[in-house]
Amino acid sequence: MCGELSPWDEAVNFHGHSCPGLAIGYRVAQIALRELGVQRARDEELVAIVENDSCSVDAIQVLTGCSFGKGNLIYHPWAKQVYTIGNRRNKEALRIALKPMPAGAKDKLARLEEILAMPEQDFCALAKVELELPPRARLFKSLQCSECGEMMGEVKARVKNGQVVCIPCAEA
Repeated sequence: MCGELSPWDEAVNFHGHSCPGLAIGYRVAQIALRELGVQRARDEELVAIVENDSCSVDAIQVLTGCSFGKGNLIYHPWAKQVYTIGNRRNKEALRIALKPMPAGAKDKLARLEEILAMPEQDFCALAKVELELPPRARLFKSLQCSECGEMMGEVKARVKNGQVVCIPCAEA
């Protein structure tokens, strides 16, 4: 196969398979990029705040360029199909909340195709929001835990019995 992969194929390759959850994240990311008038972030230009840890987040990472490693993918464990994508350059942000999916398709492939083809107004609600964007990723000095010997970021170090330790050792 020659040429570049489509964004959908890139998301599938990253995630490992195609599924309805991936299709949700794909649609969300496409809508956010279009509405914000931006392309995939090369660095930290965009910030994605996701309110679940479903398959959808993998597509959002691939299409927006936001990741935990760069510090511009923020996870809130609220189990909501809600995603906020913000642009650091102009501080615009878009909150995308999924609407209830219609009953019907039982099979995963049919549901996936339904999600990809669903009219946007039936798929989600969009709202421009003001968003206090998190600071850019910070780098911290690495320290070695005096108990387990593993390395950790200085920001998470604790002191136990006068020794620098990681959080798991501090809480043990």
